[in-house]
Amino acid sequence: MTAEKDTGRSPERLLRLSEVCHRVGLGKTMIYALIGEGRFPRPCKITTAAARWSEREVEGWISSILESARQN
Repeated sequence: MTAEKDTGRSPERLLRLSEVCHRVGLGKTMIYALIGEGRFPRPCKITTAAARWSEREVEGWISSILESARQN
């Protein structure tokens, strides 16, 4: 068992596609298209049949989209 560093952050959560879709307001086809273009975080394959997204990476993507929109 490894000791966790106390960084003041909550543990990393892994999100299912349905939750990612809900958070970003996009459907799965658009999310996978953006992944293919390198414009959305790639999922982590946790088994051959299951993929999950890093909550922090999805939140970072949302923040970058908002920042970009505010600059235009």
